[in-house]
Amino acid sequence: MNSIEIIFWVLLFLVFYAYLGYGILLFILVLLKRVFSGKKKQVNEDYEPEVTLFVAAYNEKDYVDAKVKNSFEMLYPKEKVHQLWVTDGSDDGTPDILKKYADQGVQVYHEDARGGKIGAMNRGVKFVKTPIVIFSDGNTMLGKESVQRIVDMFKDPKVGCVSGEKRIFSKEADAAVGSEGIYWKYESKLKKWDAELYSVVGAAGELFAVRTELFEDVEKDTLLDDFIVSLRIAMKGYTIQYDPEAYAIESASANVEEELKRKIRIAAGGIQSILRLSPLLNPFKYGILSFQYVSHRVLRWTIAPIALPLIFLANLWLAWDAGFDNVSNVYTLLFYGQVLFYVFALMGWYFENRKIKIKLLFIPYYFFIMNYAVYLGFRRFLKGQQSVNWERAKRGS
Repeated sequence: MNSIEIIFWVLLFLVFYAYLGYGILLFILVLLKRVFSGKKKQVNEDYEPEVTLFVAAYNEKDYVDAKVKNSFEMLYPKEKVHQLWVTDGSDDGTPDILKKYADQGVQVYHEDARGGKIGAMNRGVKFVKTPIVIFSDGNTMLGKESVQRIVDMFKDPKVGCVSGEKRIFSKEADAAVGSEGIYWKYESKLKKWDAELYSVVGAAGELFAVRTELFEDVEKDTLLDDFIVSLRIAMKGYTIQYDPEAYAIESASANVEEELKRKIRIAAGGIQSILRLSPLLNPFKYGILSFQYVSHRVLRWTIAPIALPLIFLANLWLAWDAGFDNVSNVYTLLFYGQVLFYVFALMGWYFENRKIKIKLLFIPYYFFIMNYAVYLGFRRFLKGQQSVNWERAKRGS
């Protein structure tokens, strides 16, 4: 086996492991843990604290009424649920709409200057008086049992953060739902197994909760606030747990172009996060958390996107050496498989631009977009062009 072959198989394994292999290994480890697990965790069954539903909102006038109503509908003692909104920078009337709910206990804090979501979180948490603070977005609706299920997780004193599930609202008109929805279902399964093995690797910004005392101000230029906040809590020795029945619903991106905007921001934030969480790369200090972090996040944000074009080039060389007409050769077969995959991705782009929905083609297209976004995000990060202010992706109606 020559050096090109070794590079090809090593890189192919890393990409496979980043997207599928880790899930397989994780499932096996969880099964082993179930077999050999010892005593159940000690929990405080009487734990029913007051909680704060925290929304950092920017120009959310179209969602405010529905969001406030949704928050009042939580199946948890109403006198123990507080609502706190920080609307910094909003100029569409969002703060004024919220003021009509003041007599119902909804707190609103507003400044004209816009400092991004993390700025609103850093400022707003100082007004939280409850032991648990639950963050969610202004344009997402929560399942009615979400608060109760989140609190139940905190009965274990070792839990410092709880992540809910992001659910994609499916309609045939949603161009990206076939790919985005499948991706999030797979991610949900990985999170469930991560939590069962030890800890989820980062919370979902659409819905996550922390022990208020553990929240620390995050750098004001932070792009992935939920990721940084939750993992810094995990680095203190607490775990991040996950309940898929505590969920937030939002529509799928209107199209893959809109989803690309989100992915680029996430990619830029991912690179930033890896640098700021660099101590977490040390398995001798953080053990299994480091293993989960590298396997589930770091590889996808670094090695895998770089490996994909190198795999194609190495495979091209090996297929040329074996003969493109030699279909019995493994390298030739793999090369034609790669070509077919990228042709499907190109076809997915073509049909998506013409509003034709073929879900089978959106899967390779979405996979390509995910990895392409890493390159654009990395470039944006290096140039410092990614604003901390969130530009919301257009959602399907």
